[in-house]
Amino acid sequence: MNHLTIQERTIIRQIATETNKKNVDNISRTEAYFSYFKKNPDIIWSFLASMVSRNGGWNMCDLQGSIFPQLLSDMTRKQLFLTYERANWLIFHDVFPQLLVYQYSTKLNRQMFHLLPHFHVSTFIQKEWVRYWKENDKDRLTTSLIINEQNVIQTPIIDHPVYKKKVFQSKIFSFQDWLHFSCVLFPTCGGEVYGASANGFKSLSKRINLGKRLANILFHPRLFPYFYEFAEKTPHTGSRNDYEQYFKTKSGQKTPILRASFPVIEHNQHAYEDWSKHRRVSPVWLYLPAKHRQPIHLTDWYFAKSNQLQLMLAMQRTLQLKKWK
Repeated sequence: MNHLTIQERTIIRQIATETNKKNVDNISRTEAYFSYFKKNPDIIWSFLASMVSRNGGWNMCDLQGSIFPQLLSDMTRKQLFLTYERANWLIFHDVFPQLLVYQYSTKLNRQMFHLLPHFHVSTFIQKEWVRYWKENDKDRLTTSLIINEQNVIQTPIIDHPVYKKKVFQSKIFSFQDWLHFSCVLFPTCGGEVYGASANGFKSLSKRINLGKRLANILFHPRLFPYFYEFAEKTPHTGSRNDYEQYFKTKSGQKTPILRASFPVIEHNQHAYEDWSKHRRVSPVWLYLPAKHRQPIHLTDWYFAKSNQLQLMLAMQRTLQLKKWK
C-alpha cells in the first residue's frame, strides 16, 4: 500500500467498510445490489444479482416454512441454510468492492481499477473492468461478472468436502435438482412469474449458462419494466408472500420472514485464491449466447411445483402412518 496516495488509501478503507456493513445477511445484500443499480443503471449485473438474491432469501425461508420442516430434519435444513448463506456472502464479499471501485471511477472521471488487487479479486475480472471502461460493452461485462462469481464459489462451496458430503451428495439435493425446485423466479406486480430452473447446480458451466439465461429474461425490453416495478414496490423480506401477494390464487405454502427465522452468521474469511490462474475461461462461457430450452413464463409451472411439494408431504405422511400401524 506504500505506493498509494492518501486519497486511494481512504477509498480502499471506505470500500472495505461499506462492503462489510452491507454483507450482513440476505436482506442487506439484496437491498445493496438494488440501490447500487439505481445509482449505476449501466451495471445491469447488479439488478440481476438483487433479483437472484431475493430468490436465495425465499429458498432460505422455505426451509422454515409450512412444508420443508415436515420433510427434512433440522440438521439438513440448517446445513442447506448455511450453504446458501455462505455462497451469498462469498459472492458479495468478492463483487461489491468491484462495483464500488467502478462507482468511484465514474465519480472521479478516471479509472481506479488498479485498486482491485487490494480486494483479492481475480485477474480475469480486473481485465474485464478495464475493458468495459474502454469499450462500454454491457453484455460482455454482465457475462464476465456471472463467470467470475460462479468461479468464486466453485472451490470454497461446491468442491468443499463438508458441503459436498452433507449437501450436494445428500438425497434431498439430488431430489431437488431432479424436480427443478432450484428455480430462479422473477415476478411482476400483475401476478405473473418468469424465470428459469437450474438442474445440475454442481456444474460450473450449467450455473454460468443459467446466469446468462436469467440476464436475458430480466432485461428483455418488454419484461424489464415489470420486474423493475416489482423490485421498486416490494420490500424484500425473504418470505414467499413477497411474490404471492400479487397472485390471483395462492399456493397455500406459508414461509416466515428471514430476519425472524435465522440469526446473523459470522463468517470467517477463507484463504484467497485467484481462480483464473488455474482454471481456463472457456470460450463457451464468454461467447455462446443464452438458449432457452424451456418456456420462460412460469406462472402455471409455479403452482404445479407447489402441488408436487404438497403431494410429497402427503406421501410422506401416508408412509409414516403405515409405519405406525
